[in-house]
Amino acid sequence: MKRALIVIDVQESFRARPLWEEISDPRIAEPVNRLVRTARDQGDLVVWVLHTEPGSGDVFDPELGHVRLLEELEQPLSGEPVLRKTSHNAFTTTNLQQLLTGAGVGELWVCGIRTEQCVETTARLGSDLGYEVVFVVDATATNPIGDLGAEAIIERTTAVLRDRFARIATVAELAAARA
Repeated sequence: MKRALIVIDVQESFRARPLWEEISDPRIAEPVNRLVRTARDQGDLVVWVLHTEPGSGDVFDPELGHVRLLEELEQPLSGEPVLRKTSHNAFTTTNLQQLLTGAGVGELWVCGIRTEQCVETTARLGSDLGYEVVFVVDATATNPIGDLGAEAIIERTTAVLRDRFARIATVAELAAARA
């Protein structure tokens, strides 16, 4: 079965927000880079997704220049799609499903920023569309919400996804399985 790695919203927009100081993993680029290298080494498709809110006047407005991958990330290679979405999941406002279908992809690895929002919704929708989904938990990051700390949010997210919508894995587990 062909695989694709979907890198969701690992972008400068988040670093430009005051909440960045509270993000669960300010070095999110490191595990994402390891995951990208693992996927590329196996010939998997890597798809980059950026969240954009045109005309909003905030950090997700492309006119302000923050809607770009974190500078320390591996950059897309020729042929790796870079999609721009305006919804929480990576499918609804992009041609992601068409792209995956055309490439014969049946398994998705998902990672990125925010664990419980765009990454989780993409995992859920991917599962509903029939993909085998692997949620790479240590290659996600989020911020506290209200009284919930980031770690509690990550724990809740993995609990509700596990064995229903996705298999939960770490970067090290996936790299070891592929070696």
